Amino acid sequence: MRSFLLCLCMFSTAVAAEVSAPKSEDPIMARSLFSAGETARVQRVLAKGRRGEPVTVAVIGGSITAGASASSPDKNYGGQLARWWRETFPKSKIEFVNAGIGATGSNYGALRAQRDLLDRRPDFVVVEYGVNDPNTQAWAETLEGLVRQILKQPQQPAVVLMFMMHRNGDNAQEWHGKVGRHYGLPMFSLRDALWPEISSGRMKWEDVEADVVHPNDRGHAYAAGFISARLEAMLRELPADDRLPPVPPTPQPLFSDKYEHVGLLEADVLKPVKNEGWKFDAENHSWKSDVPGSRIEFEVEGSIVLLMDWHIRGPMGKARVQVDDRPGEVREAWFDQTWGGYRQTNEIARDLPSGKHRVVLEVLSERNPQSTGNEYRLLGLGVAGVPQ
Repeated sequence: MRSFLLCLCMFSTAVAAEVSAPKSEDPIMARSLFSAGETARVQRVLAKGRRGEPVTVAVIGGSITAGASASSPDKNYGGQLARWWRETFPKSKIEFVNAGIGATGSNYGALRAQRDLLDRRPDFVVVEYGVNDPNTQAWAETLEGLVRQILKQPQQPAVVLMFMMHRNGDNAQEWHGKVGRHYGLPMFSLRDALWPEISSGRMKWEDVEADVVHPNDRGHAYAAGFISARLEAMLRELPADDRLPPVPPTPQPLFSDKYEHVGLLEADVLKPVKNEGWKFDAENHSWKSDVPGSRIEFEVEGSIVLLMDWHIRGPMGKARVQVDDRPGEVREAWFDQTWGGYRQTNEIARDLPSGKHRVVLEVLSERNPQSTGNEYRLLGLGVAGVPQ
């Protein structure tokens, strides 16, 4: 820790050029470390770089991770962090995986982790869902499932949590932090680092943020710099390979391991067992219908069922969704904002018994008064608590 505090006075060379730092740099950097965590995994990845071996650096999260509001892909926090690895270990082949998808939370992150992240065999992963997830135990459960999937990979990747912030200073780090501490994850907080500067007037929101939630280049540089400063400090004191600490076993779940065992059925592979009036839209990767009364039915297996649908300000309607004989719920596809459309992923049933379950969707005649149509698009289904 002492070496880290000494290192707090500076960013890595790669990141420093991107930031016009405020006068009081040290307190900002010191506040950024939410928890140092258990570092055996990080040390082993750094040792791989020191030996000149290939290292895969990855980030997974929402639109911030995807790079929204950064002026170019290399200016978002993931791109800047990857540059630190490449410049620090020039003899290593550093592969960078950006698995960010805008307007999605850790529930969809857990569902798609194998496809978008784990198949690339990452060594170092930053997880960023602190502003897309609500600050509740339910979303700590989905984050935990994602974290457990990563930690249990055979290459023993290191996992870091990064917490961004909304314009009012809110984020999900209270509940996400419980997960991070349980698994000994290093955690960094852009909110804890910068919110005191903003709330006191020493820094303007616009100095580091492009809108109500997305960092600008400077904000992204701060996030990358917080992590790389910690890595530099650890690298200075990194033991010889034969003295590296062992990686501790993954602990038992804090909340649940349901989202460790998942299945993702995007519309492209989702085959209906019954279909009355729905069509598959290959261009938009969805099952859709705009005819009231049209029904479609699928079969899935898992103790939790999730539905993914499309929301946009357009000629969109409503659908009734029912799992088995449970009470149905109405899904609204019309969206009152004008910035575009987005995928929603929501649990529609949990604590289901073992075996197959029916998921039935029916387009309704009712619709939002501002909508001009009844279209509903199903993007896919997800399951958690899948039998191992």
